[in-house]
Amino acid sequence: MQSKTPRTILITGASKGLGRATADYLAQQGHQIIGMARNLPKSPFPGEFITVDLASPEQTQSVLAKLVDRYSITGLINNVGLSQLQPLEDINLQDLSTVLDLNLRSAVQFAQALLPTMKQAGWGRIVNISSLAALGFSNRTSYSAAKAGVISLTRCWALELATTGITVNAIAPGTIATEMFHEKVLPGSPEEQLYSSMVPMGRFGQPFEVAAAIAFFCSEEAAFITGQTLFIDGGASIGRSLI
Repeated sequence: MQSKTPRTILITGASKGLGRATADYLAQQGHQIIGMARNLPKSPFPGEFITVDLASPEQTQSVLAKLVDRYSITGLINNVGLSQLQPLEDINLQDLSTVLDLNLRSAVQFAQALLPTMKQAGWGRIVNISSLAALGFSNRTSYSAAKAGVISLTRCWALELATTGITVNAIAPGTIATEMFHEKVLPGSPEEQLYSSMVPMGRFGQPFEVAAAIAFFCSEEAAFITGQTLFIDGGASIGRSLI
């Protein structure tokens, strides 16, 4: 569903993966895109791209202060995140803090910076990227906790902003066939077959399928939807098929 009015939308973690796919999708709909990430994209970005270490609150705040003076940003995709694979007994407390900070603090920081503009416009869209892992996943305590926290942020903000014209929703992807996934799980490998077997549809999601859902939440037609989490996972959040 294409929004009738072009908006200025900021996407964190936009250099690759779901962030980049979303930037491409929204740009094709006519929106002005601002992307942020630590590293430059490998191919031309469909909008303005800013390199910044979002793990640094100070760097992030400095960039945001300049952006809000230059643009009227009424769309925010909180996509940046970090995962650490550690069993309970091996969790490093600094790693735990780092994962929680990047996933949660950054979302709060961006929302706080852009909220005055959205309130003044009487219109805004915030989409927070959670994960299927929010339901629990072995060896991912920090990541699962962070992504469950993203869902809680979404619900709290939706209630607070319900009468302002600003909606807040979350997307929780399952296994998506991004380049980052295939860097860790090689095509045709036993690991890929294992992950695939956990999806009732028997396949992985494609980045554009997630981007399309994000674009819908950003649209004018989604104005009566807020505080919701949409799982895009081929049925994995329901459970395995018995057939």
